[in-house]
Amino acid sequence: MNFTVLTIFPELIQPFFFHGIIGKAIENSILSASTMDIRDFAKGKHRVTDDRPYGGGCGMVMKPEPLAGAIRAAKEKTPQSSVIHLTPQGRPFSQKVARELAVLDGMILVCGRYEGVDERVCQGLIDDEISIGDYVLTGGELAALVVIEAVARLVPGALGGDQSAEKDTFEDGLIEHAHYTRPDEFEGDKVPGVLLSGNHAEIEKWRLESSLKRTFLKRPDLFKEKKLSKQEKEILEKWREQIRQIIERG
Repeated sequence: MNFTVLTIFPELIQPFFFHGIIGKAIENSILSASTMDIRDFAKGKHRVTDDRPYGGGCGMVMKPEPLAGAIRAAKEKTPQSSVIHLTPQGRPFSQKVARELAVLDGMILVCGRYEGVDERVCQGLIDDEISIGDYVLTGGELAALVVIEAVARLVPGALGGDQSAEKDTFEDGLIEHAHYTRPDEFEGDKVPGVLLSGNHAEIEKWRLESSLKRTFLKRPDLFKEKKLSKQEKEILEKWREQIRQIIERG
């Protein structure tokens, strides 16, 4: 997987490629990543990349010539890459979308600035538009990093363990189970005994129940699209019976 980030602030992006999971994956040639300065494709000594919007209004709009030049140069280097514009008007980013993107040969991430990008670039050179949430950022750089982080985790070998990504929150439609580490007692609060038992079957059962419980309490909306397994249904049926008994006793 190759990531190319088009931005007028490459210095904001480049340090990200040297740390953590991304840095190790690049070092091990599992991923490749680079930036391209949109200003390098602007004309004139001032390398201007924005101008006033036609029709009036506040703010500035990214000019089509520099951005189109940067996109075409990036495509020339990685022809199979998809061009993705980070914008509030894009489709909402999710773990499902991250999985879709993870099978691509590469991604050219376009970071807009100001009030937006000239529409002619969007219509002619953009393959996909992604939004990381219903709020406005100054530019697309942070959104690009979010997408890279989420997608890179799904590239085989990037995490160093085949099952690491599969057990992440949202991968099976549920929030991940609770986690504990040493010490086994902290300020009077003890780690659940089952996690110290060494019984792997019981530990997996506890983790599934923990995942279901946390999802129900924190993100019940996820159950609307969740296809429950037989074991998950059995756990929820047990809870329903326990709740019924509590109500009847009350």
